[in-house]
Amino acid sequence: MTNPDKPRRATIVDVAKRAGVSTMTVTRVIHKRDKVSPSTRETVEHAITELGYAPNLAARALVGSRVRRVCLLYGNPSSAYLGELILGALKATSEAEANLIVERVTPDLSMEDLAAKLDRDWDGLIVPPPMSDMAGIRELIAQRSFPAVFLSSAAETGQVNEIRIDDYKAAYDIVDLLIRKGHRRIGFIKGDPSQTVSERRLAGYEDALRDAGLAVDEACIAFGSFTYRSGEQAALALCALARPPSAIFASNDDMAAGALAAAVKTGREVPADLAIAGFDDSPIATTVAPSLTTVRQPVAEMAERAVQLVLKLKGSQRPVQTIIAPHAVIERETT
Repeated sequence: MTNPDKPRRATIVDVAKRAGVSTMTVTRVIHKRDKVSPSTRETVEHAITELGYAPNLAARALVGSRVRRVCLLYGNPSSAYLGELILGALKATSEAEANLIVERVTPDLSMEDLAAKLDRDWDGLIVPPPMSDMAGIRELIAQRSFPAVFLSSAAETGQVNEIRIDDYKAAYDIVDLLIRKGHRRIGFIKGDPSQTVSERRLAGYEDALRDAGLAVDEACIAFGSFTYRSGEQAALALCALARPPSAIFASNDDMAAGALAAAVKTGREVPADLAIAGFDDSPIATTVAPSLTTVRQPVAEMAERAVQLVLKLKGSQRPVQTIIAPHAVIERETT
């Protein structure tokens, strides 16, 4: 049922009436086609501004101006990470008057199936983790010169366009914070081994300890899969050590939130008995209590920039590039 109090959205017919022209002329102005005199174009643009008219993407497709379609592949277990990706990608596609498609990917995706979709369905592709480390996908994109941007991978093959942070430095920085706060035995929950960033974050953790003159104890390294439950189980194992750590750094915020649950289960107060740090600064970092100290990876901004870049790649001869986005250590209540 129509809400009588809701203002009616201006249509292309309204613009045509206000400007005193045909709807076809309005369409030509919107799509910047020739055969419209400067004075008529100015009149139509003025009517569009007065009425606050926004072209409808579906309607544009019907009148023959094909809407570009950018696909965001998704197979990450973190809903918070997905939310940030979609927010950034939606902002950029909306501003570019393009459509965003979110396609769920399973581990058994074949490169043949993906190749068929590239040829048929999309104008550009955003590839976040874990797909950005999937075997064969970089070679496929490079061979076809398909417009694509890979996010948050440390593979560094030089085959495809990349946007990422310096995961090694980010991990180093947050462990350095824990050390400066007096912690000498720091546990680490490593992420999914199939993702290249997991090794980079581990290396940052280990080097921060060594540079501070602290030994790397393999017993303090537990393994997770970037999920809340895996973080809880890993933290429980660390807390059960004969010499448990006084701080735990988890490779993402979901696992750090799981470590918080482990602290509760083992009767530890955070941060008095156990300090906890995460990675990403996803929404869960500020919805759990106490709020998480974490590394801010600007996921939404990276997705937005990826869309902007991928829409410029089609038909261009731009060299492959790697963009390093800034990170920041955000200190909150868990430390």
